Amino acid sequence: MKRLMAAALCAALPLAAGVAMAQQGAQVPQIGIQGDGVSAPTSGFPLAPAAGVDSGAVSRAPAGASNTGRFNSNTWKYGPRFDAPANSPLWNPVMIKLSSGQQVFSATVSGNATPEQYCTQAANPAYDFIWTEMQHSPGTWSTVAAMWNACPGTATLSPGSKSHAVPGARVSVGTEMEIQHATDMGAMIVIVPTVDTAAEAAEASKWTYFPPIGRRSSGSNVAGSAAWWQAVPGGYRQTYNRNMVLVAMIETLEGLANVDGIAKAGVTGIFAASGDLGNFTGYAQGDPDYERVINIVHDSALRNKVKLFGPSAWAARPDFNGFQGGPPSANAGRGRGGRGARGAAPAQ
Repeated sequence: MKRLMAAALCAALPLAAGVAMAQQGAQVPQIGIQGDGVSAPTSGFPLAPAAGVDSGAVSRAPAGASNTGRFNSNTWKYGPRFDAPANSPLWNPVMIKLSSGQQVFSATVSGNATPEQYCTQAANPAYDFIWTEMQHSPGTWSTVAAMWNACPGTATLSPGSKSHAVPGARVSVGTEMEIQHATDMGAMIVIVPTVDTAAEAAEASKWTYFPPIGRRSSGSNVAGSAAWWQAVPGGYRQTYNRNMVLVAMIETLEGLANVDGIAKAGVTGIFAASGDLGNFTGYAQGDPDYERVINIVHDSALRNKVKLFGPSAWAARPDFNGFQGGPPSANAGRGRGGRGARGAAPAQ
């Protein structure tokens, strides 16, 4: 009997706590009220079949449907629900600069840095985006969430934001889990390391972008909330695909051999990885063999009309658009690639 009473008391505690919070004015999640962002329609469900009746929807469409005949995923006509309003401007500061031919710079912050360390770098007007390092750090997405949510969005787009730089991440691998963690939490630039093939680049693109371009799930993410990108021109979901920046890092001999396919696989840019191209080729900057592989990446970016990224030490190198590390003035006396920041990771 005592065990039963204890179990009943434990079950009642969460409910009691929720009632107490509500009485104090705190916001309590209303689980199940609007599951998956859908409310019950005021007009009922006129197109639903009667209870227990097979509607035959797989073979025929309701009156007025755009997609008629037997259901076919390969010929489905994507609907207008998420069309961007006409003449919606770009709003991601990084994409705006890249599209107008300007250069963009970053501060590198380790994935296990503190919110204070992150926000200090994000507030610095020298940086266009934060390179949150998740490939070579012991950080978790929980620590990144704590950092990003301490100073979300940017001051020009998010009410009350203290940030200047847009949050971005170098994920550990270009999978659904890694990329959607970053994008659901607010990232507007994703860097994918060690891309060897066009198929790997296409996989990263698939999980980065919303349909109809990719397969990013709508999810229950914070990126579209008021503290983040809810107020952007044209709406976050409607304009996200045009504003998102995806960069594939070319670091290996295989990546060099397949660089044109990678550049054509839906990425915004390709990154000539200074450190790992030396690691995988056995040559150092200045060696003819090293300079040749950097130029292979350069030439592919020009040929395929994508942006060219590299270390900030190459800010004056022709045709480079984006950088790991701040502009030369910001890096003076601090080293390249954001190394001077407490909690920062080394450039790659």
